[in-house]
Amino acid sequence: MSSQSSVPAGRGGGSGGSGRGPVGPCGPSGAGLPGRGRAARFAPFLMLASGVSMYVGASLAVGLFAVAPAIAVAWGRVLAGGIIMLLWRRAVPRTPEGAFDWRMLGKAAIFGVVLGAMNLCFYFAIDRIALGTAVALEYLGPVILAALTGRGWKVRLGIFLAAAGVFLISWAGVDMSDPRVAVGVGFAFLAGLFWAFYIWLGRKIAVDGHGLDSLAWAMAVAALVYLPIGAPGLGPIFADWKLLLFLVCVGAMSSALPYAIDQVVMKALPAATVALLNSLLPVTSLLVGLIMLAQVPNWAEVGGLLLVSAAVALATAPENPRDTRRK
Repeated sequence: MSSQSSVPAGRGGGSGGSGRGPVGPCGPSGAGLPGRGRAARFAPFLMLASGVSMYVGASLAVGLFAVAPAIAVAWGRVLAGGIIMLLWRRAVPRTPEGAFDWRMLGKAAIFGVVLGAMNLCFYFAIDRIALGTAVALEYLGPVILAALTGRGWKVRLGIFLAAAGVFLISWAGVDMSDPRVAVGVGFAFLAGLFWAFYIWLGRKIAVDGHGLDSLAWAMAVAALVYLPIGAPGLGPIFADWKLLLFLVCVGAMSSALPYAIDQVVMKALPAATVALLNSLLPVTSLLVGLIMLAQVPNWAEVGGLLLVSAAVALATAPENPRDTRRK
């Protein structure tokens, strides 16, 4: 996964087209999104935008925990995001010959199960521990993925700096003697495991050329798979149109928009680099938690921010041509 894909940037329903074609079956008529070169160049800014959107949405979701269980809010977020994506893409999985593409749907289904599990575990975590802490602990998954798939001294040093920074952000102030906090930490780690699989599978889907269409179907599958455990608790939200509108906003901001941005970035960059760039998300969540939830960082967390920033700078620095020839 550490090498660049040979899939042309202009292919259809994926994340790197150059012109919006007619809406229809998955294929060469897909969305007009930044080309791979621009997506790679602006990847840190895209990830920051994704993080701000995702964690502002998560901060809003915390307010819904007062009327519905965390698992119900997490499922509602996936459902709302999936509906938004399906309405946008309006794509039926089809092969170039026009037959129904069961292979694409199967890949999307597996991706959806992982995506849904990641969301549910994360919402269990932020119901028990601070948003920034949960995201930082969750980032252990992408760090492991970067270590397994990355090559070169920049990636290795970036992994070390990111891991050290995330450790400072997360472990400072975590009271593991509190059973509720300990459970939250466990769910954050589990969410991180699913996050690593999300990146690995998501990039495979992105380079296949149907990234956004597959994402739409993945979210729909996730909503169906986790319906039995998520839907029963959403009664109070469905009964109040204001709360329902709030949930739709959470789905748009925390699922549809950031996951679509992920597909753009995943198509342009190797999995190891994507995993390192995701270290921007703990930083973003810390800042969003400060602004929206009054969760004030301490000195260790600020030090962690600086280390993560250095890791991202290394991960996105241009390669030396001699280093490239050695690979």
